[in-house]
Amino acid sequence: MPKRISDLPEQDRPREKLQKNGADALSDLELLSILIGSGTSKSHVTAIAKKIISVIDEKGIRLAVNDLTKVDGIGIAKASIIIAAFEFVRRRIKPEGLKIKKPVDVLQLIQHYADRPQEHFIAISVNGANEVMNIRVVTIGLVNQSQVHPREIFADIITDRASALIIAHNHPSGNLAPSRNDILVTDKIKSAGQILGINLLDHIIFGKKGYYSFLEQKQL
Repeated sequence: MPKRISDLPEQDRPREKLQKNGADALSDLELLSILIGSGTSKSHVTAIAKKIISVIDEKGIRLAVNDLTKVDGIGIAKASIIIAAFEFVRRRIKPEGLKIKKPVDVLQLIQHYADRPQEHFIAISVNGANEVMNIRVVTIGLVNQSQVHPREIFADIITDRASALIIAHNHPSGNLAPSRNDILVTDKIKSAGQILGINLLDHIIFGKKGYYSFLEQKQL
């Protein structure tokens, strides 16, 4: 198995695909593989990228160098490149400072999860000025079967000192209608938030071709 991007067939090389089709045509895995550059004697570059994506999903905006160096094959140099890229973009786009007028405004920050083959349940913390503070993947489940408990949601939301939150998850099947479990989870998180004084603004189910908002459908 090739360890470097340059060892792949030309049509499968992320850099060439980016030059030909633009960055939007690349998957998260391909984009990150470009930053990493090469694998190790033990791990292919894409295998390393998959592990890093899991770390990024967990840590969100507060990703640090030492989070990445825990991944086998990532040293200080590569970790620094990734963190520097994150910070460079953050200073210009500042997703954590995005002021939302309506909850579905956050879709632009999570849409890249739409093509994941498993459900990713996401918690978005929001401050009193309706600005996004952080975005985290709370759980990753089987296709259309993500198990979520309020304690997993609110642990980091409380740490952020958020005043509100938005929850969201992708439906890999493309069917955006909420399941019975989706409705039950929403009710549980809303009730827990009321006890903690943290308002649930919306639960958004999304896919490649649209979204379903509990707020817009008057189900909150």
